[in-house]
Amino acid sequence: MNAFNENVIAEFRANNGKVGGPFEGRDNMVVITTTGAKSGRQITNPLVFLPDGDRIVLIASNGGADKHPAWYHNLRANPELTVELGTETYTGKAEFIEDPERGELYDRMVEIMPQFDDYRTGTTRRIPVVAVYRQSA
Repeated sequence: MNAFNENVIAEFRANNGKVGGPFEGRDNMVVITTTGAKSGRQITNPLVFLPDGDRIVLIASNGGADKHPAWYHNLRANPELTVELGTETYTGKAEFIEDPERGELYDRMVEIMPQFDDYRTGTTRRIPVVAVYRQSA
């Protein structure tokens, strides 16, 4: 994990889910921990999410890069993950969303974070959308 992500995660955990810098004032930050598809190690990433009823929606934009982010591959291999949302931590299960719902959710993310439109137009890949459902205890 790079130093930037490590700092965001530490700040998130120290401040009840709030972070500064480019994410200042955002209340749609989440920290997820997935199981590495190849390594089997626990890997933690800070992400922004789209709230959607009783689930959160993650966009596998990878900043508009031409390949999917590692966390997406991890969830494909093992859809169970740990979600840190504010001061709460819970187990979630990923569901991979297909069109037309995928496009509708992506458009909603663009409404709250316009840079996601740049990510979409900056790559030829179809950016995946992942819904995460809370698992009952």
